[in-house]
Amino acid sequence: MIRRAVEQDAERLTALVQGSGAYRGQYASIISGYRVTADYIARHRVFAAVDTAGRVLGFYALVLDPPELDLIFVADDAQGTGVGRLLVEHMIRQAEKAGLSDVRVVSHPPAEKFYRRLGAERVGTVAPSPPKVAWERPELRFAVAR
Repeated sequence: MIRRAVEQDAERLTALVQGSGAYRGQYASIISGYRVTADYIARHRVFAAVDTAGRVLGFYALVLDPPELDLIFVADDAQGTGVGRLLVEHMIRQAEKAGLSDVRVVSHPPAEKFYRRLGAERVGTVAPSPPKVAWERPELRFAVAR
């Protein structure tokens, strides 16, 4: 099930970010100290995928202005089960409801193939922004049917 995140989810979402295996090693600096706050959840469209026991399997954050998929994380043990696909499909429906024509994604380099499989098109590259991000990142866009 995908539901709107609430302020009380902030710690669980932060734990998901901090525990992500995709950000170990050379990519660790980008999430070092990162926190999903109650204020962030209140200001943006944040949705969580939860299992029947209420465990958060993943989440995303859609920023409307400018339109961007700001965050998307899936628990390491839930990757490959379709949770990420469900979150992206849900995000696109939310973008459509909000009247957006497209959604920008600045991708974690290893995740680019995932987004492209789901229909995103690469439109450029975002330059490094040291010290947290010392590498180029793919810039993609999801077209939103209206």
